[in-house]
Amino acid sequence: MPVRMGGPADPETFVRIPHAPLAALARIVPPLCILAACAPTPAPAPPVAVPTPAPAPVAPPKIVVLPPAGPTGPVELCGRGTVQRTGDGRLFNHFPYPDMPVSALIEAPATLGGSCKIHPAMAGDLTRLLAAADADPAIAGTLRAVSCHRSEALQRQTFCGGIGVNGSGSFAERAWASAPPGHSEHSTGYVIDFGTSTSTACNAEACFAATPAGRWLRANAAKFGFEMSFPAGNKQQVKWEPWHWRWVGTTATEAEAAPARSIFLQARTRFPAEPKIE
Repeated sequence: MPVRMGGPADPETFVRIPHAPLAALARIVPPLCILAACAPTPAPAPPVAVPTPAPAPVAPPKIVVLPPAGPTGPVELCGRGTVQRTGDGRLFNHFPYPDMPVSALIEAPATLGGSCKIHPAMAGDLTRLLAAADADPAIAGTLRAVSCHRSEALQRQTFCGGIGVNGSGSFAERAWASAPPGHSEHSTGYVIDFGTSTSTACNAEACFAATPAGRWLRANAAKFGFEMSFPAGNKQQVKWEPWHWRWVGTTATEAEAAPARSIFLQARTRFPAEPKIE
């Protein structure tokens, strides 16, 4: 193959270079077509298996399991005779409740006024409730506790003292407004009877519902784990008490709420509070 040689000062010269064997060139600089032919052909990707979506689970029907019935049998009341409980342990429509020892209780925040012992499990929610109430100018600093924990002995005095010394007034009439001893939610330590410092005549009375404090509790207490045990027209057939609030926690998973919910399970299942907490 002729190749032109030389520079500007040299006469043009052609030099013939002998052809190199194609095989030798291929070993040195393989043609592109050879390179392409030598490249391995990638294997086709295996098909991707698309999983079949599992069917949505079907929720089983909700089954409500009631706790065992309370104690049965006759009860001696106020030294004036015996009364028979109903088959579910109720006495004049009130469920039986345990008497929480005072040693297991703590003092409620002093802003509630007076001595008010409560179960320590509810202290955090109660503190938050009071802080929220104090942040509302309509009731700031006015919430009070009329009654908190009451021992069974104190409940006996309260209940029996409401019956005339001469025996006037029946047990059933007294039980409409006050639970017999051993059957008060107050004995658990999870209950507060709220009142107000601005309308003391309505404390523990139906008119409490119309006070700013009563209206605020109805609108907000459930946010802090409190529900009204005995709403108006309740089917438990006890007196409407808009001041009486039991603590069950804001949710079933709240720390330490399970024991309270267990204690009140019969009442909460058969006679729901209003407002109530799920």
